Amino acid sequence: MNDSETVEWENKLIGKGISTERWEELMFTYDGCLMADGFEEALVGFGTRFNSPVTVYDLNKCLDILVERDGMSYDEAQEYMEFNVLGAYVGEETPIFIGDYIHESS
Repeated sequence: MNDSETVEWENKLIGKGISTERWEELMFTYDGCLMADGFEEALVGFGTRFNSPVTVYDLNKCLDILVERDGMSYDEAQEYMEFNVLGAYVGEETPIFIGDYIHESS
């Protein structure tokens, strides 16, 4: 992640209640994690896959973001996630998405 991306994520996550100190600790511990652009609100935390740091996202929140932000139907959002996000391998640091496809109406 470059410096401008780090600042952008820091600003978004601090707004969600993550302190600057905690953000810096996470970035030190999980240096090199790839972030899924546009899904900041769905970030659950960080994890490790085969000794590589990875970001972890809530799949259902990602779907909700696509529906609300991009005006997709739920089926369109699901298809988009399957082909453009979940199916994209970008190396050992590929983010993890947890959850299922059960949509809960708000």
